[in-house]
Amino acid sequence: METPRHLSRRTLVAAAAAGLVTAVASPSQAVGARGARFHTVGRVEEAADGSVRYSWPGVCFEGRFRGTGVGVVLDDTDNDYDVQVDGTTVATLVTPGRTVSWVDGLGDGGHSVRVVKRTESPWAAGRFGGFVAAPGGAILARPRARSRQIEFIGDSYTAGYGNVSETQDCSGNGGVNRNSNADLAFGALTARKLDADYQINAFSGRGMVRNYNGGEPGTDFRTYYDRALLNIEGDVWRKPASWRPQVVVVGLGINDFSTPLNPGERWTTPDELVTAYESAYHGFLDKLRGRYGPRTFVVVAAAHLWNTTAFAEATLRIVEERGRRGDARVSHWYYDDPGLDHLGCDWHPSLNDHRIISGLLDDHLAGLPLRW
Repeated sequence: METPRHLSRRTLVAAAAAGLVTAVASPSQAVGARGARFHTVGRVEEAADGSVRYSWPGVCFEGRFRGTGVGVVLDDTDNDYDVQVDGTTVATLVTPGRTVSWVDGLGDGGHSVRVVKRTESPWAAGRFGGFVAAPGGAILARPRARSRQIEFIGDSYTAGYGNVSETQDCSGNGGVNRNSNADLAFGALTARKLDADYQINAFSGRGMVRNYNGGEPGTDFRTYYDRALLNIEGDVWRKPASWRPQVVVVGLGINDFSTPLNPGERWTTPDELVTAYESAYHGFLDKLRGRYGPRTFVVVAAAHLWNTTAFAEATLRIVEERGRRGDARVSHWYYDDPGLDHLGCDWHPSLNDHRIISGLLDDHLAGLPLRW
């Protein structure tokens, strides 16, 4: 077997700056070394060998180690990852494949390491095999789970689609994946400010009842929400007892309403679409209540759309109806700001926009009677 190649921290920084893949090697020995311990943020499915598989964006793994280096064990040909050591991003791994990527040349002592999945992969699952200590070092006990928990449910806005691009046309600068980073989407930014664990359960192009421009009829976000692995029909995420979010932020509706109805769609008028949307939304909120109970705060989010007010108006009616039904822990969050530039890929929110939206969400959450 090829010996995993070690890269110094300086080399990794240069590789990240150049957008290069870092060390590549067979990870079989590392996966078998089950001493690796880590804290998982996001939905995953555990495998018998101790590794985990996943599809949703923003899933991350946190660990601690002692020594001068650490190896990151991955098996993924579809996604990009950021590797952070002691709070600093030292590498971006672009579709790493079956690899052990090493960070070494560190001071001999205790360190933290975090690996985060930047991209979406509804068509494929990645696998994380743990952290491996450099010779003479050790993987330490996993970091503690955080007491605060937030779940973000949504579409491309929530996923951070194209958010780190500097141009709306990403066809010539690496495409959407190279220019997306869920770790810098508004949900992840807000969760880190609050020191909260979180899930980013987002799927670009999907709506509550209608996908973007009526695409893939017969499916919508609800088709996939219960899955851990999006690419496996019938897969069911088994919620761990430890996952009890105090807040769930739902942002579904941009794709339902941002494009006009096409001939042949099952709704013949915009009013019919609105009626179906509101009915499905109430059913989805009932599902969340059944899963998380009456004490969880649910934030029904609506963004400004340039061509219609139906999204904002429908979500407001939904929240008002929940209140009439006695569910006082559902709030309406409408976000817009003159500073939003939509300079991300395909006119999506830019990194500047996600920072603004995160700040608006911070203000909204600060106004809720949270006791966490």
